Amino acid sequence: MRAYATNSKGTAYGNEVSTTTEETMYFPPNDGSNTWNTKAITDLGWNQNAVQPLLDYLELKNSKSFMILVNGRIVMENYFNGHSATTNWYWASAGKTLTSTMTGIAQQEGYLNINNKVSDYIGTGWTNENLTQENLITCKNLLSMTSGIDDYVGGVYSDDVTPSSLNYKADAGTRWAYSNVYVKLQDVIANATGQTWSNYFNTKLRDKLGMNGTWIQSGNNVVYWSTTRSMARFGLMALNKGKWNGTQILNETYFNQATTTSQNINLSYGYLWWLNGKASYHLPQSQLEFPGSIIPSGPSDMFMALGKNDQKIYVIPSKNMVVIRMGDAADSANLALSDFDATLWTKISALYQ
Repeated sequence: MRAYATNSKGTAYGNEVSTTTEETMYFPPNDGSNTWNTKAITDLGWNQNAVQPLLDYLELKNSKSFMILVNGRIVMENYFNGHSATTNWYWASAGKTLTSTMTGIAQQEGYLNINNKVSDYIGTGWTNENLTQENLITCKNLLSMTSGIDDYVGGVYSDDVTPSSLNYKADAGTRWAYSNVYVKLQDVIANATGQTWSNYFNTKLRDKLGMNGTWIQSGNNVVYWSTTRSMARFGLMALNKGKWNGTQILNETYFNQATTTSQNINLSYGYLWWLNGKASYHLPQSQLEFPGSIIPSGPSDMFMALGKNDQKIYVIPSKNMVVIRMGDAADSANLALSDFDATLWTKISALYQ
């Protein structure tokens, strides 16, 4: 264990004695305490001179919190603009990965099969499509954003998931479109398990990871709010392929499927996770294909939970690293991806290159 303090910007620091188990994976306790082992920048051999430029950029770009974990230990923990370690903030679409994870848990418990059609669990008529079209849509289509449902309603991109707004655009599996219809998976899970979405989530994931937080209705969305450390706990479980401190929360087979290319249209998308380092990518609200990696300045094996206004969970297996950013939009309001990612990773990578 390592005692640590927090400076005026909220950075965890201190000294840790090197041991033979130094590079083992660390998991913070689930006992509600504020205990979390840390590791100094200098102990990693990283460039201390790159820290302040990174902090200055984060503060300039409307950040509220920032964390880096390496092997589960806090390397940087910073809070800005009145935010603190005990303040909740919204995950926005970064929380889609929570729904992906819960779908996998419900499947491993035998409540559902992602290859089955959605209507098996919530009944027919959940869309405005005819029965033949609707029955093509599987849970896996919702996970991979390939439902074929039109994401452009009444001249605008719509988050409405009432049946009258879920109209046919293409056969399921033939078109990738980033939309809110994935949220129907929460209804699938609730119906399949016979529990409320929140209760099943809290029991099977939140409480097992020692997270705080709650789901709050926001228009047509149900959005998760938590502390930065709770977001980091989820990221740490993801780094460990669904395992938390020796317990397999989500089976590794499903987790690997969720964090690899899920279809042949947008190579940079798994099951509600974004994937770096692929040959091409699509952006939200676009049918264009762009060549190359989403974030060229970031590690090629990185997978990501990305939310509106730059809520970020970056998981980098090759570096045993998790990076968290919460805050307001770095620039103008945006959906999952923005130019902020590329510049941020230039500054993060300066720490260790």
